[in-house]
Amino acid sequence: MRQLVLPVAAVLLLGKSPLIAQNAECSSLTTSDNSRQTCNAAIDLTRAYHPIAGLLVSGGNPLLGSGPSMGGLGKFAVSLRANATHVVVPELAVDGSNNVAQSDELLAPAPLIEGAVGLFRGLPNGLLSLDFLGSLQLVPNEKLVSDIRVDPDAPRVGPVSLGLGYGGRLGLFGGSGALPGVSVSVMRRSVPQVGFGDMAAGDDFAADVNLNATNIRLVASTRLAVLTLAAGAGWSRYTGDAVATFRGSASAAPETVSLHLDQRRKVIFADAGLDLRFLRIVGEIGRQSGRDQQLVTNFQGFDDTKGTTFFSAALRFGF
Repeated sequence: MRQLVLPVAAVLLLGKSPLIAQNAECSSLTTSDNSRQTCNAAIDLTRAYHPIAGLLVSGGNPLLGSGPSMGGLGKFAVSLRANATHVVVPELAVDGSNNVAQSDELLAPAPLIEGAVGLFRGLPNGLLSLDFLGSLQLVPNEKLVSDIRVDPDAPRVGPVSLGLGYGGRLGLFGGSGALPGVSVSVMRRSVPQVGFGDMAAGDDFAADVNLNATNIRLVASTRLAVLTLAAGAGWSRYTGDAVATFRGSASAAPETVSLHLDQRRKVIFADAGLDLRFLRIVGEIGRQSGRDQQLVTNFQGFDDTKGTTFFSAALRFGF
């Protein structure tokens, strides 16, 4: 998450020339063209990267390598998982043509713990079986990274703050015989508010951003000896609020812009893994759809109309 928010700070700090178009949130700024430009760049970059952050939190399959439900009371699984995608990091300046050059490209990981508990076995063919799904997103707080702050009210364990996720999975087929196991799931995930910068300490920029994700997934799976295969599709909604405080120039008074984020994306994904009885080793590859957000700023190397490929890997333990 930190790697996705830091580029927003970079663009806010160094924009220097007026933009031709304006975001509605910036049109009321009258202090200077420089303030309006930094405002536009910040909002564009926040909108561009928010669904990528949501993808890192959500991934594809809510329990890697699994299609049918757990099979009733007494059945459970816990996974150590990481989602990842390539992220384009922009340069620290906006030129007169509203361009931000690409600085780097990195593989951004997001670790989490996910689990499932069987609640109801359902009918003999697995119809209407029910599981509880849960997840813990691991977010480093100020004890690990000194230049960030995390909501002090967020759940935490030592130097790690926790984003929480919960939901349910309904079984449609149990996967007996030649039929695949099929289920549909709904998850609600949240990441605590993460902040960067301190205006009182003399920084020129401070930002606080949060993220909520709602994920709906349809998954089918089968097993060939020790090999497990799964594939699915779904829909995600990413919402949140961002507050940016910045200066148009070194001598200017700080200005604040608030932004509500609400975006929707489609996903497809495929899993493959080895089932070693009580342990599964699983990998996933998937694709999230893009959408034209009518950005004012052109971020070189990044096109919000194109989709985003993502990867996941997990060690899964269960009975």
